[in-house]
Amino acid sequence: MSSRQIEFVIADNPPNRLDKALSRDVPAEATLSRTRLARLIVAGSVTVDGVVVDDPKAKVAEDAVIVVSVEEAEDSHIGPEEIPLDVVYEDDDLIVINKPVGMVVHPAPGTPSGTLVNALLHHCGENLSGVGGVKRPGIVHRIDKETSGLLVVAKSDVAHQGLAKQFEKHTVERYYRAICYGVPDANDPRLRGIKGTSFEPGNILKLTTQLARHKHDRQRQAVMFQGGRHAVTRARIVEPFGNPGVVALIECWLETGRTHQIRVHMAHAGHGLVGDPTYGGKRKLAAKSLVPAAHDALRAFPRQALHAAVLGFVHPVTGEEMRFEAPMPEDMEALMAKLRLSTGA
Repeated sequence: MSSRQIEFVIADNPPNRLDKALSRDVPAEATLSRTRLARLIVAGSVTVDGVVVDDPKAKVAEDAVIVVSVEEAEDSHIGPEEIPLDVVYEDDDLIVINKPVGMVVHPAPGTPSGTLVNALLHHCGENLSGVGGVKRPGIVHRIDKETSGLLVVAKSDVAHQGLAKQFEKHTVERYYRAICYGVPDANDPRLRGIKGTSFEPGNILKLTTQLARHKHDRQRQAVMFQGGRHAVTRARIVEPFGNPGVVALIECWLETGRTHQIRVHMAHAGHGLVGDPTYGGKRKLAAKSLVPAAHDALRAFPRQALHAAVLGFVHPVTGEEMRFEAPMPEDMEALMAKLRLSTGA
């Protein structure tokens, strides 16, 4: 396997650890994150003044000559596939995709091909500089197969590390649009009696629980109040449907990002998402609450009515604040058009 040599000199007042000093002073065009540099140090791929140093915590003096040997990124074992992509934004370090309904993000035993990763390997080709030493897109977050909307994917190691830190710190802006049963209003006394629910000014529903895998169904998540992982979701009504309202378009945003978080939280509050086969399912509504066409559309909707509409983050390389919006998918727009027949909108 071929490799490249990156040589540079440690500047004044270096940090007290070799990995930190290298991360500060390595040329930007090398696109090496601190995590990757630490791995290279441990692997014996870094010399300081001609001597191999394999301890990331070792001290290093200013003016020391550093040589880092980096093996060229290997090809991924995942095969590229020519699958159309809705590219919202792309540069040398990252790509933002509006994922369609029905596409899995990453290959798994049950879905070895036809995924977003397969499509990105074809689309990006040689423009992938490598993530963790492998030419592959860096997946830092996912949305479910049957959820549509925005995803950011890293094309370089530096971008991958930078984006991962933002998701870890919960600083990424993520807004979803969903269609749920019922209308989650602060005036509903039932909601105030559900553990983990509260309301903030502006009629904003706040859901605060722990989430963990369901004890008896490993494909589901379950609300808990001890153990599990902390999860906070907020939601507000955008548009109610029916007379009185029996369905609503809501906007949800995440303080944390857990598997199925919006779906399981809204179901816990008694406002499961329309079409959700796992948590929301189908619900019998009073015949007069909606026109027949709206009832039919609700019953026929084939997936959870959830769309990742807004994504905002700081570019991990340039530092630029970035924000993207994806329009509602056609199936949700069509469903809302039928629902509006019942409210005269």
